[in-house]
Amino acid sequence: MSTSTSTSTDSGAAKQPPFRKMNWLPRDIAVDRRPDGSMVLQSRIPLQPFAPHIPALLAKWAAARPDQTWIAQRKGADRQWRRISYAEGKALVDSLTQALLGLGVAPGRPVAILSGNSLEHALMTQAGMQARLPVAPISASYSLLSQDHLKLKYLFNLVKPAVVLVQDGAQFQKALDALQANGQLDGLTIVHVDRPPEGIASLAFDTMARTPVTHEVAVSIAAITPDTVGKLLFTSGSTGMPKAVVNTQRMMCANVAQGNQARNTPGPGPTVILDWMPWNHTMGGNSTFHGILGEGGTLYIDDGRPVPGQFEQTLNNLREISPSLYSNAPSGYAVLAAALEKDDALAQSFFKNLSLLAYGGARLPDDLYARMQALAVKYTGHRIVFYTGWGSTETAPTSTGTYWNTERVGLIGLPFPGVQLKLIPTATAGMYELRLKGINVFSAYHDQPELTAAAFDDEGFYKIGDAGTLFDPADPAGGLVFAGRVTEEFKLTTGTFVHVGELRTDCIAACSPVLLDALVAGQDQPYVALLAWPNLSACRQLIGQPDATFDTIVAHPAVRSAVQRGLTAHNATTQGASSRRIGRALLLTEPPSIDGNELTDKGYINQKAGLTRRADLVQRLYADPAADDVIVLR
Repeated sequence: MSTSTSTSTDSGAAKQPPFRKMNWLPRDIAVDRRPDGSMVLQSRIPLQPFAPHIPALLAKWAAARPDQTWIAQRKGADRQWRRISYAEGKALVDSLTQALLGLGVAPGRPVAILSGNSLEHALMTQAGMQARLPVAPISASYSLLSQDHLKLKYLFNLVKPAVVLVQDGAQFQKALDALQANGQLDGLTIVHVDRPPEGIASLAFDTMARTPVTHEVAVSIAAITPDTVGKLLFTSGSTGMPKAVVNTQRMMCANVAQGNQARNTPGPGPTVILDWMPWNHTMGGNSTFHGILGEGGTLYIDDGRPVPGQFEQTLNNLREISPSLYSNAPSGYAVLAAALEKDDALAQSFFKNLSLLAYGGARLPDDLYARMQALAVKYTGHRIVFYTGWGSTETAPTSTGTYWNTERVGLIGLPFPGVQLKLIPTATAGMYELRLKGINVFSAYHDQPELTAAAFDDEGFYKIGDAGTLFDPADPAGGLVFAGRVTEEFKLTTGTFVHVGELRTDCIAACSPVLLDALVAGQDQPYVALLAWPNLSACRQLIGQPDATFDTIVAHPAVRSAVQRGLTAHNATTQGASSRRIGRALLLTEPPSIDGNELTDKGYINQKAGLTRRADLVQRLYADPAADDVIVLR
């Protein structure tokens, strides 16, 4: 066994404008190399002290910055911002806490939330934690997009909530009716925000929020310990039914401290974020929502999304709100860059206070990175770092981050203080299976001890199931590159392994912005092929038809040519490697199915489920002679 320390620096590209200053955590990484070829990376820098529980953060800023906006959302017919200050938020949360305590619910029974992001969702989340009732936000897609409500029923049976918050009883009526028909609302308290559901008794949120506060609230808060369960967050269900991950106050608060310690913004003023990421997902609900509380910042709820027909609302919001930190998926940045390039006023508002950009979910295409940096230099005189991290629902969520001025997109960074990252060699040279241990890592799945036991190795490392490579094999402090899911790899008939995660993101990036996502096929085939979803908004712009359907887009010569050019350019970089070269592609018109487990609630494509569900299209990809709609790469 040997131990070494690596402290790489990144000087940036020569003759480029400097990056906007950030107070990055130093990269002081200890590397424990083991005789079996595995290694463990960890920061030598201790984790800074952190709050005892999430409600303490709200109380801290209510006292220190009572009049500052904590959270805001557009409300009413005039769509004006309804702002809640830290002081007002604390008062409303205390009233809701009193109301929950008055229901006589036994500690430990969850509060389920059927709602998208909203002010009421935020307030009830804090109140549930103050009342020591775990908060269980459930993906709205399980209620509003699902036809059979199978996952919703499963999750209610798994966690057995005592209270259910529903934003709009009429909107969620079908989901509530399905639960009622299944006997799963018996004995539950339903709380509605807007319209009450029909035929189901419910309490009005506004009434609860006016409950007079007694000493019981302070007593309940004082009883919260680091081991108190604050949330039950559900995994994506990409490998079956979702699991409920126990999130203790300790792991959530530690992760807030880890993220803030890694990337402190030097100012001026509190962090301001405009964000759409759903709070039922650990990235939006923990990293963003808790992160703002950790910094005493301001969160504007973005009612837009990076999908056709909704991103215009994001752009409207950005004309009014100038964020200091902005995060989105690469597909969102593609639309944003195009808008910024042609709208000077929008660009000035966007870059006015911006210190950091962040992305996740997929690799950011190099051309998109270059366009955003060109805009940053034009409007600020500086480049702005694109930050990203890596983790899962089980890690609260982020365990690594790119906490330095890096030019390289596609990295997942290095471990935070308090995290150990184990790299285990795989059959593929240079690729490692990644495992995690640390204060932010979960200890159990709710009521599923057999799955909990299977999730950890004999050293107590969480087997996250992801693979990675070292950016610089000689210097681990250069960071890691995400290489996909270990279980997604397959072999071609040539005997060559295909690394699906890395190949998928590279192909999408090569075709930017016309492809949104893809399924990578080729198991027991002589070459790799893609089933690919076009990016509807980008393709509509390309062909000049703002209302074009998917059927029109996939058949349009300009779209097909763009995909062919992109994949041809990608193939030119593969140096003849069969595991990297794409032989054919077929554009899809049917979106990924949630009920069919093709699409997780956080937007990740389940490769195996998708290929199984679309087996007929996989056969079409490999049929000879090739069908007219199949794009053949020479």
